[in-house]
Amino acid sequence: MKYRKLGKSGLKVSEIGLGSWLTYGTATEAETAQACIHKAYDNGINFFDTANAYNNGEAEKVMGHALKEYNRSSYVLATKVFFPMGSGPNDRGLSRKHIVEQCEASLKRLGTDYIDLYQCHRFDSDTPVEETLRALDDLTAQGKVLYTGISEWTAAQITDAAATSKRLGLRPLISNQPIYNMFERYIEQDVIRTSEQEGMGQVVFSPLAQGVLTGKYKPGQAVPSDSRAANDKTNGILNSYLREDVLQVAGKLETLAATIGATLSQFALAWVLRQPNVSSAIIGSSRPAQIEENVKAIDIALPDELLAQTDAILAEVSTFSPMR
Repeated sequence: MKYRKLGKSGLKVSEIGLGSWLTYGTATEAETAQACIHKAYDNGINFFDTANAYNNGEAEKVMGHALKEYNRSSYVLATKVFFPMGSGPNDRGLSRKHIVEQCEASLKRLGTDYIDLYQCHRFDSDTPVEETLRALDDLTAQGKVLYTGISEWTAAQITDAAATSKRLGLRPLISNQPIYNMFERYIEQDVIRTSEQEGMGQVVFSPLAQGVLTGKYKPGQAVPSDSRAANDKTNGILNSYLREDVLQVAGKLETLAATIGATLSQFALAWVLRQPNVSSAIIGSSRPAQIEENVKAIDIALPDELLAQTDAILAEVSTFSPMR
């Protein structure tokens, strides 16, 4: 495994991370989920990402239980706060009340004394950013959180938060977790540049476009019965990718990947990691073998000519925008 610094911090995370969105605590049985987490750890993955809202806390429980047998200092555990965790008016968002209460709840579910990276799952327009940042800073001062980050914030929101932290003398945010893959590239417009200026690294999710960039879904064919697309509990976003033109482009990319001896998923991950501001690409996994295949992406070099060919293929679906 190879490791990169997370932003300008001293924290190092594996280039491939393991996430738990739509898998652990939901579609993947606990025993299989633990096998995947153990396989990831054995392959050098040290960055494990989850969130309180993933299956209402169940994903955190699975992740925490599986990692409990390892030395706590040997991995980086990340979780998030924002989405509703109850029906009350204060059971959501980024108020001090919700952040502090959910941090305590996540610590219990994860079975740990501290969270390495605590992330604001989305931006909260109902709460002053100063209140949010002060709450995060207080948790860090208490040792319950080591580093803080955000997810899917705009460049303007990142700039404002960074300026507020500097003005108040607070510890800086070190990461952003956006969606980023060959089909969804919005962060290339200004988020990456702004993040670099503010000392933040990207830990991107859905680098394989919900599985479309694994080659399992073919144009003109029914989705595999054992795939995420066949599961109504987890295929909501994925369905928007399953267009004929998108699948045809994925097929062309798979052919291109074969020219360098890579699978489509390895190629897609290497493409994401070509960005120096990307610290880690977070994959999901329902089988340990998927992890063994995907970690090989870290050794794949992408020549400029290949990247140009990739852009030419992707231009065929440049207007594609998944429903999220």
